[in-house]
Amino acid sequence: MSTAAAPVRTLRAGTVLADLVPSSRVRDIALVVGGAALTGLAAQISVPVPGSPVPVSGQTFAALLVGTALGARRGFLALALYAVAGMAGVPWFAEASSGYAMPSFGYVLGMLLAATVVGALARRGADRSVLRTAGAMVLGSAIIYAVGVPYLALATGMTLGQAVAAGLIPFLIGDALKAALAMGALPAAWKLVGRKGR
Repeated sequence: MSTAAAPVRTLRAGTVLADLVPSSRVRDIALVVGGAALTGLAAQISVPVPGSPVPVSGQTFAALLVGTALGARRGFLALALYAVAGMAGVPWFAEASSGYAMPSFGYVLGMLLAATVVGALARRGADRSVLRTAGAMVLGSAIIYAVGVPYLALATGMTLGQAVAAGLIPFLIGDALKAALAMGALPAAWKLVGRKGR
């Protein structure tokens, strides 16, 4: 008596974690809205930094995680929804703020770009091993600062050096911890679905 072997799910190159959910337009909308909501919720984990108008928050980690898990297109749309809704008055930026006049708004714009870049890298396998994930998170964080710090300087009248001191240096340890968390979580998620990191 012969038994048919159970079908084995093969993952094509260019697959991100969100692609493991059966494809539909409803799925894509739910993932985009969920990614925006996750970023908004994570932003409420916020700690003021003495001498800086920018708090330490969970939104940067969420934005990079959303981009990596959803891929470039859906990651961009999720962070665009987050930014547009926040500008329209939804109080889900850090410290339950909204609008675009705040000095830290440049970081939100940087997150939109960073989510897109790390999403594109994830399609190339950047989330499947610890070292590749670390590289993607470092690059994503650098993009956020590359937009956020100059915006902070322009919005507050700080010199670029002052903006670096207030809007970059105090956050490096936290970013290293967030990157370490992603380095463990993303490759582990792939192992859970049967794809070993390489």
